[in-house]
Formats: sequence, structure tokens, C-alpha cells
Amino acid sequence: MKAWPKWLRRGPLEMAACIVIALGIFMMLQPFALVLYTYSFVTMLAGVVMFTIVSKFPK
Repeated sequence: MKAWPKWLRRGPLEMAACIVIALGIFMMLQPFALVLYTYSFVTMLAGVVMFTIVSKFPK
């Protein structure tokens, strides 16, 4: 079985998912743009789904 590429392993993609979740939280808490607040829940949900899927990848 061939090894997965480095960018497709758990570590980097989990970090990217955490960044997406943090971005969603920032979007929800900022008081300036209603558009950012509107899409904050979708952004956080995408990060959580991404984290759930990526956590099954090999190290």
C-alpha cells in the first residue's frame, strides 16, 4: 500500500479545520459586517465536518 501524500495526512488538515472553526467564531463575534455574521455558522459547521472526516485519516 502506497503512503499518502504529506499534505493529505491528519496533522496539516486538522490544523486547517481548526483554523476554519476559529474563523467561523471570529465571524460570529465581530460587530462590523452583517454578511460575515450571516455565514459564520456555515463556516463553523464546515470546519467541524472537515475535522470529523480528517480525524479518520492516517498520521
